[in-house]
Amino acid sequence: MKTTGSRNMMRFNHLAGEISAAYHTASRRLGLSDSVSQILYTLCESGGSCQLTDICHMTGLSKQTVNSSIRGLEKDGTVRLEAIDAKSKKVVLTKQGDIFAEKTAGRLIKAENEILDSWSREEIRLYLELTERFLNTFKEKTEEL
Repeated sequence: MKTTGSRNMMRFNHLAGEISAAYHTASRRLGLSDSVSQILYTLCESGGSCQLTDICHMTGLSKQTVNSSIRGLEKDGTVRLEAIDAKSKKVVLTKQGDIFAEKTAGRLIKAENEILDSWSREEIRLYLELTERFLNTFKEKTEEL
């Protein structure tokens, strides 16, 4: 017998999966792989440049996936890598990349902003607060595994 908690988690997981699928579909419609879409999105939200390790952290993508996608974006002239120090690099959109990112990830950001602009401040605050609380508690619980 399922408890209310497990039914709610099932619904939560279903919604999370549907949201992920919607982003996947949107990325494909824009001609992007999921990883390239997430990298371009992160670069747009970060003002056109971002440390490589921060891209991994913000997207949840593995270092290997990010590096592979970055290599492809470098070949296309979309991004360039710049050394920060001996160990760190940042990814920077080129002029061509800035235009491309605006036509792709920028459209996703615009759609998201339109959705959030239709919500009240209280709805946004509550959504973000509860999502962050769930994430932080989940991380704590999974450290015990």
